[in-house]
Amino acid sequence: MIAGLLFTGFVLMMLAGVPIGAALGLAGAACIALANADAQWFGLLAVPQNFYAGLGKYPLLAIPMFVLVGSIFDRSGVALRLVNFAIAIVGRGPGMLPLVAIVVAMFLGGISGSGPANAAAVGAVMIAAMSRAGYPAAYSASVVGAAAATDILIPPSVAFIVYSVLVPGASVPALFAAGMIPGLLAGVALIVPAVWMARRHNMGQLESSLPRPPFWQSLREAVWGLAAPVLILGGMRMGWFTPTEAAVVAVFYGLFVGMVVHRTISVRDLFPILRESGELSAVILLVVSLAGIFAYSLSTLGVIDPVATAIVNSGLGEYGVLSLLILLLITVGMFLDGVSIFLIFVPLLWPIVQHYNWDPVWFGVILTLKVALGQFTPPLAVNLMVSCRIAKVRMEETVRWVGWMLLAMFLVMVAVIAWPQLALWLPAKLGY
Repeated sequence: MIAGLLFTGFVLMMLAGVPIGAALGLAGAACIALANADAQWFGLLAVPQNFYAGLGKYPLLAIPMFVLVGSIFDRSGVALRLVNFAIAIVGRGPGMLPLVAIVVAMFLGGISGSGPANAAAVGAVMIAAMSRAGYPAAYSASVVGAAAATDILIPPSVAFIVYSVLVPGASVPALFAAGMIPGLLAGVALIVPAVWMARRHNMGQLESSLPRPPFWQSLREAVWGLAAPVLILGGMRMGWFTPTEAAVVAVFYGLFVGMVVHRTISVRDLFPILRESGELSAVILLVVSLAGIFAYSLSTLGVIDPVATAIVNSGLGEYGVLSLLILLLITVGMFLDGVSIFLIFVPLLWPIVQHYNWDPVWFGVILTLKVALGQFTPPLAVNLMVSCRIAKVRMEETVRWVGWMLLAMFLVMVAVIAWPQLALWLPAKLGY
């Protein structure tokens, strides 16, 4: 009964508009108190202990740093220079600007690892450019929102860091390597419907008349941005620094590029950048810590084992169970953000992963692909929300365009399920 109250209380608070972190923490704390009715105050000591335990993990130090990197590169003008360089390579023509938007978003994913931050950086440049070229605002918002979703697959990734904290068998370097090929496949898969829709509906009629940036000048201006992922990922591969230390290196590199090279960031800009990234990091880490209380109540109330046993013994078989989990997570992903999905469902799903001997790194990539889908699946699509705000359109207007891109990324997820080596080949090759 108490376990039923745990989920009922959580859902009711969510429907009442309580922030998800607070709903997780309050539901967990209430059930811990009810389970220790004879000694409530003693039982409630588990609440602050698990609140701290949820935060006291070394890999989580990388999250505020990578969020700060996203804010720095957003303001440094790197996105604009990368866009000009990409246009200089692919040229002008119907469907080329959407292609550029997706490629630049994928590239910035190798710097920040934050989908909403990437949607803001790419959207600020590309939505205005696509509008001038004759693309509808709703279509532009759909392309940018979908493209930014590749960020949590292409390393560095905040989602992979959270998953590695929850699953001891999955290291951060292994997850980063595993996400590379599926992330690139997801980007290519998004390009196909984006370009097809643009040409089928005769969008971008003015694009071919716009000037093409000179190649060598664009390359010189973009080289500092192009070097960032090489520094971050190459440094980790060479063993110069850990993923957490790489985030700090990326911060100082971004500040050097913004303040010394491009001179688009002044000392006066540092406080707004630090405040913005501090607020976003605090929200993420607060949800993580409060979810620790919820996870503790799940385990102490004995909810996880019966749920896992019921699913395993449902008679659906291994792939039937996997299909059921994907359907469940797709549905949940329409209403919850990615980090919350990880924190709520990974403790529940972990016994199922162990029962079927699924590789934890492969399962992490599948789960992250699902979260990437959720980032641009209405009604609560965080990336789409950011791009729609920039484009000044309602999210409902994007449904006719974003549906094809959701289908394309879903097919990538099916491919990774059917051929696990798409995710596991690179980690094995690199020795992770």
